[in-house]
Amino acid sequence: MSTEPHVLGTRLAGKVAIVTGGGSGFGEAISKRFAEEGCKVVVADMDPVGGERVAATHPKSMHFIKMNVTKEEDWEACLENTVDKFGRIDICVNNAGTSYKNKPSAEVLEDEFDKVFAVNVKSIFHSSRHFIPNLINQGEGGSMINIASIGATRPRPGLVWYNSSKAAVANATRGLAAEYGANNIRVNSVCPLLSGTGLFSTFVGVPFTPENVQNFIGAVPLGRLTDPTDVANYCLFLASDEAKFITGTCLEIDGGKGI
Repeated sequence: MSTEPHVLGTRLAGKVAIVTGGGSGFGEAISKRFAEEGCKVVVADMDPVGGERVAATHPKSMHFIKMNVTKEEDWEACLENTVDKFGRIDICVNNAGTSYKNKPSAEVLEDEFDKVFAVNVKSIFHSSRHFIPNLINQGEGGSMINIASIGATRPRPGLVWYNSSKAAVANATRGLAAEYGANNIRVNSVCPLLSGTGLFSTFVGVPFTPENVQNFIGAVPLGRLTDPTDVANYCLFLASDEAKFITGTCLEIDGGKGI
C-alpha cells in the first residue's frame, strides 16, 4: 500500500515549483501545502537531512535538491534538474533566508552583513536570472514569490541590516513585477512576523521564555506569533490561478504587528 499522503486539492495541479529553504520552517510548510494541492515540488535546501525528510512526506510529488542559493551554478543546476525531472517550471518561492543575532548595528561584523545580503538578496538576483528566462521560454507565464519580513516595512533597532535586506527584497519584487508583467510573470512578496522557538532569541534579542514571548505578542493585535501555515496558505493563493491579476504586492502576515 502506498504511503503517499492523500492529495487534498487540485489548485496547483499540473504546476511545478521550486521552494528554497524547503527543508524547515516556512519553506517546509509551503512545500507540503503545494504538494497537497497537486503541485510537483523541488525542495531546495543546503541541509540534506531536512530536505530529504520533507521530500519523503510526498515521495511521488517532491524531489530534494541540495542547493546554496548564493551560488549561480547551484541555480543553474537546480533549474536544469527541475525541468529534466518534471518537464517544466511554473513557480519559484524564494524562501531561504538568514540573519545575525539582534544587536546594536555598530557591533555587526562585515562578514555577517555580507552573508545576510548574499542569502537574502543575491539569491533573488540569481533566481531572476535563471527562473524567469525559463518561464519566458515556456511562454505561459508563472509566479515568483519572495519571502521578505515585517521588518521590511517596519524596521526596528537591533536588526538594521537584516531589515534592510528584506526591504531590498520587497523593492526588487515590485521592480521585477513591473518589468515582466508583459510576459504574464507575476512577482509578489510576503512579509511575515517571526515564527518558532528557534528564531525568537535571534530576532528579538532575548531568550525564548513564556514571559518574553508574552511581552512580544502583547504588541500583536491577534495575539500570537506567525504559524508557518499562515505563510504557506497565502503562498498557495499567490501561486495559483486565483491570483492571476495580482503582482507587485507585499502582504504583511503579522497579526497586525505592523499597525
